[in-house]
Amino acid sequence: MTQDADELHARHQAVLPSWLSLSYEHPLELTRGEGRYVWDGEGNRYLDFFGGILTTMTAHALPEVTSAVAEQAARIVHSSTLYLSRPMVELAERIAALSGIPDARVFFTTSGTEANDAALLLATTYRRSNQVLAMRNSYHGRSFSTVGVTGNQSWSPTSLSPLQTLYVHGGVRSRGPYADLGDAEYIAACVADLEDMLQQTAGGVAALIAEPVQGVGGFTAPPDGLYAAFREVLAREGILWISDEVQTGWGRTGDHFWGWQAHAGNGPPDLLTFAKGIGNGMAIGGVVARAEVMNCLPANSISTFGGSPITMAAGLANLNHVLEHDLQGNARRVGGLLIERLRAVAAGLDVVREVRGRGLMIGVELVRPGTDERSPEAASLALEAARERGLLVGKGGQGGNALRIGPPLTLTVAEAEEGAELLADALRWVRGRLVGG
Repeated sequence: MTQDADELHARHQAVLPSWLSLSYEHPLELTRGEGRYVWDGEGNRYLDFFGGILTTMTAHALPEVTSAVAEQAARIVHSSTLYLSRPMVELAERIAALSGIPDARVFFTTSGTEANDAALLLATTYRRSNQVLAMRNSYHGRSFSTVGVTGNQSWSPTSLSPLQTLYVHGGVRSRGPYADLGDAEYIAACVADLEDMLQQTAGGVAALIAEPVQGVGGFTAPPDGLYAAFREVLAREGILWISDEVQTGWGRTGDHFWGWQAHAGNGPPDLLTFAKGIGNGMAIGGVVARAEVMNCLPANSISTFGGSPITMAAGLANLNHVLEHDLQGNARRVGGLLIERLRAVAAGLDVVREVRGRGLMIGVELVRPGTDERSPEAASLALEAARERGLLVGKGGQGGNALRIGPPLTLTVAEAEEGAELLADALRWVRGRLVGG
């Protein structure tokens, strides 16, 4: 780390909150990106397997997006939702049609946190209840309401909440009381837990909010069909289903455009939230809901920055690129190859408990070698070792024991193989460090 980087870190610490997390013992300043690579302030190049937390979804400096932003900025940057906006209407039309939700309406925000906050506002208003069901090991944002439905201790700074939240089983397939069951039995047990949980409420629960693949939780997921089975129970009670697609949307899982489509047996969700990747780095989030739910608010509202002309132009250009180049298909093909490579590496390393995920959304859970004990230490060491070798990955899971891999969806086969080899070398080093080799 150079003197300039040390100085910038010291300035960061002097004026920003202590809880504003930074990766790495010596934090990194990224100054430039192109394709799947980024450069730091010292000129070092890295293969980016995290994309700013799955936000640079398509590629760094994607020409279509940068051109759209520049052209819109030359016309008008901001107007607010008090005025008609052609880019906002056009992107809303595209997203409503793709969502799978009938008679859909779209409200744009600036982040996934704000999108989930808006979805909770809509659901609790529509149902006239502040009772919400959420999944264990979940993460839905950093606002007061979304922290209140986050089932991950590492990201829950307060127990205070405007909501009464009850947590159900199902988001983590390979751990917990039902881990040893087959998929059908696992789903049945989770449904029984849900039904029992509903008996503990005051009645009239507003919604279940769930990530089809838990992002911050370490890219864990239930068996396909779990939320369809939940949906049958919820529908009997009139309870809404909010599918948090902030990390799973736009084809990242490869098999589906939306994560909820792995659980489509009983229809689409009532509300769908999105953010991150749609803007390829620009600040876009939003909620999709059927008109009856979206229009339930009895007061006026606006969004100062949600749906701004410049971000909507970026979203339209990025979505067109994703669809025209079949990046969902690329995520399925290249992601499948990457998972195979990483599982082959893990087979010989007892520091790796599991390689899981689908498409270009892959988790590597680390443990103390020779045990089943979660090891945040191993994950921290692996994060640093990967960086030293020129690879950026993320971290998550309970206590931070899982590596999170979410490269841009344009990742090539050669880049996938390069990244797998770099990570394999880092994991071998970590294993040796932990056992004293």
